[in-house]
Amino acid sequence: MSSVTTRISHRKEEPEHHSIGNGVVTSSRDSSVAPSAALSDAGSDGSEPSSQNSNPLSGSSSHVDLNPPVVADPTANNGKGEVIVVKVGTSTIMRGEEEEGDIALSTLALLVDTLVALRKAGFHVVLVTSGAVGLGCKRLGLKKKPESLAGRQAMAAIGQSSLMRTYEELFGYANQHVAQILLARGDVAKSHQYFNARNTLFELLRLGVIPIVNENDTIATEELRFGDNDRLSAMVAGLLDAKWLFLLTDVDQMYTADPRTDPSAAPIDVVEDIESLMVNTGGDGKGGTQWGTGGMGTKVTAARLATAAEVTVCIMNGAKPENILNFVLPNKVKAIGTVFLPQKKVIRGGRKRWIAHGLKPSGTIYVDDGAEKAILRKKSLFAAGITKVEGDFDAEACVHVCNSRGEEIARGLVNYSSDEIEKVRGLHSEILLEVLGYEGPEEIIHRHNLVDVPSGCND
Repeated sequence: MSSVTTRISHRKEEPEHHSIGNGVVTSSRDSSVAPSAALSDAGSDGSEPSSQNSNPLSGSSSHVDLNPPVVADPTANNGKGEVIVVKVGTSTIMRGEEEEGDIALSTLALLVDTLVALRKAGFHVVLVTSGAVGLGCKRLGLKKKPESLAGRQAMAAIGQSSLMRTYEELFGYANQHVAQILLARGDVAKSHQYFNARNTLFELLRLGVIPIVNENDTIATEELRFGDNDRLSAMVAGLLDAKWLFLLTDVDQMYTADPRTDPSAAPIDVVEDIESLMVNTGGDGKGGTQWGTGGMGTKVTAARLATAAEVTVCIMNGAKPENILNFVLPNKVKAIGTVFLPQKKVIRGGRKRWIAHGLKPSGTIYVDDGAEKAILRKKSLFAAGITKVEGDFDAEACVHVCNSRGEEIARGLVNYSSDEIEKVRGLHSEILLEVLGYEGPEEIIHRHNLVDVPSGCND
């Protein structure tokens, strides 16, 4: 069994209570574990206009009024709501093989009831859902998912309509409007697309609508997929400056090992430093049913991405979605789950989050020790510090930036193609014009286009 460092809180003896947001979780540590304050993009790096980086729903408070005043205009923003993103997986939405993959209506009804309660409490809510492929297989009577990409895409096309119809009916009982948002990684690969998606989501929240987000599996290629909805939910949470991201799974919380096979496995309540987390999450990457694509490993990856965007993340049991209320409302009820606190070094600014979460690197640039130190001091990357170029990419592509030991220290958008960088690497900026034959930027990667928190970057 893998060990867990002292930066992670376990339950061993009688637990003490620590506040996380407005709710309560248990922890055996003596120190307070309050999360960081809400993120403000203002003045973070100056690389994006304020209209893109500012939160249209700003003005939210950590205090939640359980009896908010009735808003006469349903399209008016009451200015109190923090954004909460909830991701539900296929293993929660669908029952197991022994029940022929039927949809778990009772669980979905509890989830919908919880999300409606959050809306009534003044929060803005986004639901990221899986299940389209599984439901498509169910509709056609298939016993397992197709292996081919085309087959899975066909099942997603069939199942997505059933999935949305089910949500529409359940939310309709509470007179709660919902909207379908289908995203593929290619949809946010361009800066304007990324911010258009952000603006659309914020407008839906302002209107009091709950967006229901899923990956656009019907058209996404393997190269342009998020890979799983855990990663997609982390991107959405960072996109919207969310306060919380809840990842619903088939266990109450995260353990130091698999509790189904290891009786010594200990539950983890609070992770203060995700980089110190050393837990065996299992290598098969499978969810709780044959229909799922994720697992605990993908949830830890999602937590790493979201906490780098200053989002507090919780892994909890999807069969008990009402437990979300115990984390975010001041009801003093014990909340069960594993909470990941925001990282100390976060990715500030919408543009840098787009680079970190929306783009897939096309190549790698290796730098010497001097350039590494400069990047870590938040300086731009110049040709003189580059030692090696890998991959074939054009100007404005996203690339890994690695040090002399091969460790990724940053990633960013290049001003030149791989061929051009190969010609000028190791040279001083003054002779770029002479070598290239035309005048261009001095920097290979400008500081505003560099993200120096690789732990918070998507792959």
